[in-house]
Amino acid sequence: MANLPVRKNIRLKEYDYSQTGCYFITMCIKQRHEVLWDPANVGARIARPLLSNIGDIVDKAIVNIPHIYESIKVDNHVIMPNHIHMIMTTENNHGRAMRAPTVSTVIDQTKGYITKQVGYTIWQKLFHDHIIRDENEYLKIWKYIDENPMKWQEDCYYVKMSLFRHDPVD
Repeated sequence: MANLPVRKNIRLKEYDYSQTGCYFITMCIKQRHEVLWDPANVGARIARPLLSNIGDIVDKAIVNIPHIYESIKVDNHVIMPNHIHMIMTTENNHGRAMRAPTVSTVIDQTKGYITKQVGYTIWQKLFHDHIIRDENEYLKIWKYIDENPMKWQEDCYYVKMSLFRHDPVD
């Protein structure tokens, strides 16, 4: 068996991801495949692109998160061609018996639900989270999410794709 690289744990040690807080979450599509936007939108600079069928499934799942988890709010989100950004707020349960779910639990279960709806997995294994520490940072991330579709070709996740092939071109 080949020696596979060991994934680095990027979570903060000793941090309770179920405590009240705000998080900037990024989930990416496997191999950066652009499956979330309608193909006619992928190269365009538009504020609100049309989503593909898979993108619609993802959007509905994200909007539904607070209905499944009473202690979780999705304050803002954007679906890009090959990734999703969202601001997620967790609130403690104010002394109730049930403990709030961790960020990882919410994201993993959301990805699992989407995978069942699509019929196959579209996701990279992990996701990126950033703890939002103050209101200024929160507003900066909110603006980034809102403006991201218009700046798609400048995005770090942008991959120039050939119209006739599924692999990146030079």
